[in-house]
Amino acid sequence: MCGIFGIVGHPEASNLTYLGLYALQHRGQESAGIVSTDGNRLYKIRRRSLVSEAFDQESFHYLKGTMAIGHVRYSTTGENIQRNVQPFIAAGSLGNLSIAHNGNLTNFKFLRSELESKGALFQSTMDTEVILHVMATSSGTTLVEKIEQGLKKVEGAYSLLFLSEKEVIAVRDPMGFRPLSLGWLKDSPVFASETCAFDLIGAKYDREIEPGEMVTATTDGKITSRRFAPTKKSAFCVFEHIYFARPDSTIFGSSVYEVRRRLGHELAKEFPLIKGDVVTPVPDSGMLTALGYSEQSHIPFQIGFVRNHYVGRTFIEPRQSIRGFEVKVKLNPVRSVLAGKRVVVVDDSIVRGTTSKKIIKMIREAGAKEICLLISSPPFVSPCTYGIDTPTTKELIASNKSVEEIKTFIGADQLHYLSLEGVYRAVKMERNLFCDACFTRNYPTSVELN
Repeated sequence: MCGIFGIVGHPEASNLTYLGLYALQHRGQESAGIVSTDGNRLYKIRRRSLVSEAFDQESFHYLKGTMAIGHVRYSTTGENIQRNVQPFIAAGSLGNLSIAHNGNLTNFKFLRSELESKGALFQSTMDTEVILHVMATSSGTTLVEKIEQGLKKVEGAYSLLFLSEKEVIAVRDPMGFRPLSLGWLKDSPVFASETCAFDLIGAKYDREIEPGEMVTATTDGKITSRRFAPTKKSAFCVFEHIYFARPDSTIFGSSVYEVRRRLGHELAKEFPLIKGDVVTPVPDSGMLTALGYSEQSHIPFQIGFVRNHYVGRTFIEPRQSIRGFEVKVKLNPVRSVLAGKRVVVVDDSIVRGTTSKKIIKMIREAGAKEICLLISSPPFVSPCTYGIDTPTTKELIASNKSVEEIKTFIGADQLHYLSLEGVYRAVKMERNLFCDACFTRNYPTSVELN
């Protein structure tokens, strides 16, 4: 779920990377880092903080050069510690190299054990570092060859940006789990996890990096593309559309804004007999889906919660002790909207159920007469191994309880989930293009589950 950004051939490369990361902050709030180059050496600043706190004006005097890559992180593999903050830097036979990674390698533990048995020393606990080691042990004579040969050994999800003193190389895994796009700021190539980062800096979206594609950009603004792996069945993460991506982004060829509105339309079509006085979203990811539901059902849309935007997304916060507390800090019910009403609440998912339980309790205490919770995805029954910090099967409430039992646990009067068919009607793309293992347990690669 991390966010990556890179730009080539621009005199304000590090400043623009900062802005790009600012637009991608929703993809990770544990740490932020930028590495730049002036063609002679790499410069790095990496801190365990939000983007706005990690850099100041002095940072951009230090981060010299016309090329830079950046990373915002939330941890999936590896702890939230300083030595795990990306982008990483390594020195090798071809000079210094930096890497930023969004995704998760499914054979990380096997590769790391194999490399350590051969004497490899690791500086972090991240799966990303494995990529650098397999590249170092390859027989390639150029950076592109080393990347290509190294990636043949890894499995799973990876959207990558590499930075050397000469070039930026963008890579997307052969199944395309995580988004990665190419844009242009005049003559400068720009790469980002989501297109909202292009909008902030005034760059023009060009296209997505294709699954299995490697794009090399040099300081003269030229790009070259090559297929580093055979085309496989794609496995775009459908949960990007449901929850992760910002609604002003275009990912996998579709507007996130429009997909989420249509998710609301599908909820109204699948559950036409629900009676309500008001429909309200759980901010922020439920906002557009609730709007779409209101449009289709003709139940008035109201803002039933005011969100404190200075608090991070609870789903991304990795410690359960903080997650429960933050619900009250993050959301405050609007009593005049909820009191005495039959309230239809729209949210994107239920993971452990603890957050939903607290939200339902707050609505009840605000005086709601009846509460119906609508979820714009199917039950979340299986962990994601491709870059989302979801809990183990044992902790996933839908893996252990029926819908009726979940309804009782969270305290709602009604609970309804959107069908998987409804999700794909909203996405308007073929189901076989996506990974939906979190809903179906059908993983596109071999995985080990806890």
